[in-house]
Amino acid sequence: MEAAEQYNIHEAKTQLSRIIERVEQGGEVVISRAGKPVAKVVPLRAEIHRTGRGSLRGQLVLADDWDSPETNASIATDFGMEP
Repeated sequence: MEAAEQYNIHEAKTQLSRIIERVEQGGEVVISRAGKPVAKVVPLRAEIHRTGRGSLRGQLVLADDWDSPETNASIATDFGMEP
């Protein structure tokens, strides 16, 4: 993995366009003050666009007993909770 490029605050001010270009390409940039890292500029995650409620309709198959007391008790036990 490639190391993050590092700029001091003054350089970051003058090189902002270059920093943004690097981040848009997936890189990370560290901003330092007096040689001490104080911030990291990273790419934003892509947004997930759902088509609305029910966007998974027809893609999930649930067992007939998916919400039965027995199933819920089993899940509670798996998570260390009392049913």
